[in-house]
Amino acid sequence: MIKVGVVGGTGYTGVELLRLLAQHPHVELKAITSRGEAGLPVADLFPSLRGRVSLCFSDPVSSPLADCDVVFFATPNGIAMQQAAALLDAGVRVIDLAADFRIKDIAVWEQWYGMKHASPELVAEAVYGLPEVNREQIRGARLVANPGCYPTATQLGLLPLVEAACVDPAHLIADVKSGVSGAGRKAETHTLLAEAGDNFKAYAAQGHRHHPEVCQGLARAAGQAVGLTFVPHLVPMIRGIHATLYARITREDDFQALFEKRYANEAFVDVLPAGSHPETRSVRAANTCRIAVHRPQGGDTLVVLSVIDNLVKGAAGQAVQNMNLMFDCAENAGLEQIPVLP
Repeated sequence: MIKVGVVGGTGYTGVELLRLLAQHPHVELKAITSRGEAGLPVADLFPSLRGRVSLCFSDPVSSPLADCDVVFFATPNGIAMQQAAALLDAGVRVIDLAADFRIKDIAVWEQWYGMKHASPELVAEAVYGLPEVNREQIRGARLVANPGCYPTATQLGLLPLVEAACVDPAHLIADVKSGVSGAGRKAETHTLLAEAGDNFKAYAAQGHRHHPEVCQGLARAAGQAVGLTFVPHLVPMIRGIHATLYARITREDDFQALFEKRYANEAFVDVLPAGSHPETRSVRAANTCRIAVHRPQGGDTLVVLSVIDNLVKGAAGQAVQNMNLMFDCAENAGLEQIPVLP
């Protein structure tokens, strides 16, 4: 069994991670930390885990994290970079669901996240945890930087095109929408039902912190810098991300076949038949990305539709997928849930 610790198990990403780990056939949960809830049974805070998770939250200082095989950080940005080194030195592998190790350029990370990086020496070692790109590197990694939710949907939707060099990499557009759980479990006015319900809005149009992460991944795939316009939106639903992606064609190809071939062996990417329109509810609670590719009016612009559950393939599910690779489990172990409908 894989002995697992979770740091920061009180948020939406944390409880989703616990839901998946509690069902995993090769996992033994050893520690779930929370300073604020130390001593409280996990199932008292999250009744959905009653009968499945018997642990109490423990204080991070006294928690047996060093005895684990792997520790997940389901914490705000800036936490894992302060604690990862000690765990790695103790032989524990680390998967960070926040952004501390995603961006290789430290100056760019500090600019977007507004703090000084505490462990820049680990950034170079960290493997970006998008299995559809870095599967073999993830297998041998000590430290995995789990991708963000917007970057997962956006990169999976654009990767086949930039890899094949059949679109203009300088003029990519990502029009992305997220449910309110993407903002986390903390109480904030803009996520109140009376504020987010019956409403639709863009935000961070001047620049979102996931923009450099997406550009970094697409530039690596393209072999050159990319130009990306990235605008996120908040929609009145709990879960889900819908990315509508635009790319200008520079070389003709069978684009449907291109996507089908690229993801033919990917268990968690579903390329839909031509003419399809994937819905966020078709992936709810599942570690699946569904993609459709369109060419409106037969013109020179491709439109790719990409949907994921922001808490699963966009966070906790992808983290478990990475753990499976790191510990030589079947990649779909503990991740075969059928999406929830309605």
